[in-house]
Amino acid sequence: MMASETEKTHTLLQSCSTESLISSLGLGIFCLVADRLLQFSIIQQNDWVRALSDNAVHCVIGMWSWAIVIGVKKKTDFGEIVLAGFLASVIDVDHFLLAGSLSLQAALTLPRRPFLHCSTVIPVVVLTLKFTVHFFKLKDLWCFLPWMLFISWTSHHIRDGIRHGLWICPFGKTSPLPFWLYVIITSSLPHICSFVMYLTGTRRAMSSKHGIHIDV
Repeated sequence: MMASETEKTHTLLQSCSTESLISSLGLGIFCLVADRLLQFSIIQQNDWVRALSDNAVHCVIGMWSWAIVIGVKKKTDFGEIVLAGFLASVIDVDHFLLAGSLSLQAALTLPRRPFLHCSTVIPVVVLTLKFTVHFFKLKDLWCFLPWMLFISWTSHHIRDGIRHGLWICPFGKTSPLPFWLYVIITSSLPHICSFVMYLTGTRRAMSSKHGIHIDV
């Protein structure tokens, strides 16, 4: 019992270590700089450049956020980080699905927001993944996936929120988020995620390859 409590305390302190806090500060600075750079006319005047640049920023934020959560200690961790970036950027495929076309112009001029941009989808998909991982006894291989998806998709939604607000079905959407709030939430999200995992007692069964234990 004492060893378990010591381990929990260690992992909680690890999520708030100087290294992770500095990484979060760097993430906030990246968000600030990247989104300001995207406002340059050379980017805004070309739809493809604007779309790809915007999606790339989503990807980097997802990768950076997950790297903070796990603490990069091994080369094999890079695969998970790439997956987090992919999950953070792949959401935008729903623009093309709703448009029913591969045309970028059609995807950018939709009559309404596509379904993966509804923030209510996030807890539904995360809980579904957690149940699936538990039901099929995939904890050793995929226990990290619900948490990764949560942080990747949430960071995407928060960033989109500075332009369009958050769409929370069935309650409608919020006003656009202030830019400063977006930067603060995004840079704090890895620590929020780690803290929630601690509070919910989810620190015991994740693979120890990251030096942490997460039980889904």
